[in-house]
Amino acid sequence: MAHLLLIEDDPAIRTSLLRALRERGHAVAASHTAMDGLQTALAERPDLIVLDLGLPDLDGRELLRMLRAVSTMPVIVATARDDEQEIVRVLDAGADDYIVKPFTAAQLDARVRAVLRRGGAAGTDPVALTVGGLRIDAGARTATLDGAELDLTPREFDLLHHLANRAGQVVSKRELLSEVWQIPYGGADKTVDVHLSWLRRKLGETAQEPRYLHTVRGVGVRLSQPAAENPCESAT
Repeated sequence: MAHLLLIEDDPAIRTSLLRALRERGHAVAASHTAMDGLQTALAERPDLIVLDLGLPDLDGRELLRMLRAVSTMPVIVATARDDEQEIVRVLDAGADDYIVKPFTAAQLDARVRAVLRRGGAAGTDPVALTVGGLRIDAGARTATLDGAELDLTPREFDLLHHLANRAGQVVSKRELLSEVWQIPYGGADKTVDVHLSWLRRKLGETAQEPRYLHTVRGVGVRLSQPAAENPCESAT
């Protein structure tokens, strides 16, 4: 059973989703304002939050930023806003998924289960990934480089974790947009490029002098341990 928090100001939608999610086996609490939702989230520590953006006291995107400053709990944004730029901004702010109203309870339930599977919230402890001097712990959402903790944003961590899961393989930007940003219909490669640039900076490297992140022109990017630690790997 997953413990969910629904932050939704519309009473009809809130009541409908509460009933439907509970019928599907979830334990669900509800809040109708951003501040009440924040307090409930911090007090109850739900497995996942379903967040509306159009809240009466504070825009949901601002609440998302506040949550991300203190917690890594998964958040699915459920809103009527379907503008692509808004979707990208919300995902970049730390949302794990984005669903546009109107949607069915079955669609939302499927997304809840998918996000919880990705986050390892089904009662299993994700195995930490190690690539050279990099260690990525999905359970604690921490990453270290040569023993020093990296100061990563939620999106940077998700990007690094996805690449570490595919260590040694070239991952396309289309896959990164789909799996990390949850934009299956495509999007701006620039979003990926910017985050890769920030990630490289924190790893102490550049695109011109890569150590872990190697760009394969026209194909994608590969995360691999430095050549000095992996003599079988040819230079990129």
